[in-house]
Amino acid sequence: MAVEILERRFTYTDYKELDVDDNFLYELLEGELVKKSAPSPQHQRVLRNTYDIVGPYVKAKKLGEVFFAPIDVFLDDESVPVPDLVFVSSAKASLVTADGIMGAPDLVVEIISPSSIRRDRFQKFRLYKQFAVTEYWLIDPANQSIEIHHYNATEKDYDLFSFGVSKGEVRSKVLPDLVIAVEQIFGE
Repeated sequence: MAVEILERRFTYTDYKELDVDDNFLYELLEGELVKKSAPSPQHQRVLRNTYDIVGPYVKAKKLGEVFFAPIDVFLDDESVPVPDLVFVSSAKASLVTADGIMGAPDLVVEIISPSSIRRDRFQKFRLYKQFAVTEYWLIDPANQSIEIHHYNATEKDYDLFSFGVSKGEVRSKVLPDLVIAVEQIFGE
């Protein structure tokens, strides 16, 4: 996925006024407008598989709503990331508006691609931590691994809550009783 960062500081107002028809996706990260090309088929398979596990679980338990990219998550005037998957609990349902999600959702998932490693592991990690997103999942297709980071309000930092690779399993605190076999995410 090719990425280009445009060379001026942008705000939410600038972002909202974008009316570009160029087949790219955009997200605003700490004032930087990041232009991304469409995700690869592998990325989309991993996203589909993740949604096929998380979506029905959330729906069956009536926990809230699950959204997949592209959807804007408005964190502040200069940060509007577009995570691959987002869960908003029923308790935070008011965050969901006609424009996107206005505030920190309960869970965000980023699927790492070769062009997004630094952004997902460092910049978005820091951003989601700053706004106290309760859980941040990093799914790495290249290494067939899943990391689940849970926000520790006392420390104001993320703790690595669950890690799985290949044939392992991961668990979520935000989605109680959900156990995901890692191979389910990376299968066809």
